[in-house]
Amino acid sequence: MTVEVDIAHGLGAFQLDARFSSDGRLIALFGHSGSGKTSLVNLIAGLTRPDAGRIVVDGRALVDTKAGIFVPAHKRRIGYVFQDARLFPHMTVAQNLRYGRFFTPAGERYVDFATVVELLGIGHLLNRRPSLLSGGEKQRVAIGRALVASPRLILMDEPLASLDEARKAEIMPYIERLRDEANIPIVYVSHSVAEVARLATDIVALAGGRVTASGPAARVMPLPGLGGGEEGEEESALIDLEMVAPDDGYGLSLMRSAAGGEWRLPAIDAAAGARLRVRVRARDVMLARERPKDISALNVLAARISAVSEGDGPQALVRLDHGADALVSRVTRRSVAALALEPGAEVFAIVKSVTFDPAAPTPGGSLARPTAA
Repeated sequence: MTVEVDIAHGLGAFQLDARFSSDGRLIALFGHSGSGKTSLVNLIAGLTRPDAGRIVVDGRALVDTKAGIFVPAHKRRIGYVFQDARLFPHMTVAQNLRYGRFFTPAGERYVDFATVVELLGIGHLLNRRPSLLSGGEKQRVAIGRALVASPRLILMDEPLASLDEARKAEIMPYIERLRDEANIPIVYVSHSVAEVARLATDIVALAGGRVTASGPAARVMPLPGLGGGEEGEEESALIDLEMVAPDDGYGLSLMRSAAGGEWRLPAIDAAAGARLRVRVRARDVMLARERPKDISALNVLAARISAVSEGDGPQALVRLDHGADALVSRVTRRSVAALALEPGAEVFAIVKSVTFDPAAPTPGGSLARPTAA
């Protein structure tokens, strides 16, 4: 399913002018507070009417100002999950889940209630009221309510923002399962580099009401300016790996990327062939013009410099290509000059550490969304 947006809308002195097209399973709208993320999601949801432009989901025009089309929010078949769960306090979990089905014609309901309950692990909560739920449980129920309505698209506006780290860790795997098993595209708003790195298949980066970059997460994440978010995160690269050997006898797992690069990580409990996404921060990548010898770092990759970005300060950002994989390295401007780091130069990237999360189940689960008519 493709989500196409080409809109212009004024909000007081703020002008939102956004264009992108994506068929990703989870499209992350990423940027600082005030960049226009929530405003854009509200336009997709139909809560705001744009001044001009088009919004098309799965070939169906929800908005086309030139053609005079504006589908009301309640007819768009879109599930919306807010920062706070917004559950009905007088209803049980089961009643909250079933509420959305009332607005979906019987012939267009394709999601089974029991399947959603199993997917989100909330069967033991069905008879409780929201006041007896934890923050993470409330958000899982809110996601379930959106799913049970058999939506064509799900919008999530920073659904983890109000949760502490423990609750975020609790709910993240359920969002991964939803992404990979439900076959329903998700537009996910976040300013968290860690969330986007783990969840996104595609990224739409926003700044000042404009789209600064969009495309597959592995291509967009390493671009200059995508780090330094409100968490103080630096630029990162995303690498998809396949398990070769879970344990090499030294407590390490041997992985391989599609580009052919070999990676060794602390032992991971996964079978050979399992998929894994690693995030490599720019600050954790050193550069050398010759392959280093007798060093403790285990991940050394031959790469070519594709771009060098220097600011006014002492640091520079070097973008690297290792086959189809992209890496970024933050070094000093002095190192750029001393090593003659320039586009086209051959270097070796020495990766000091990575952060990783096990990949969610293989896409193609039991929540099959039918093709739109």
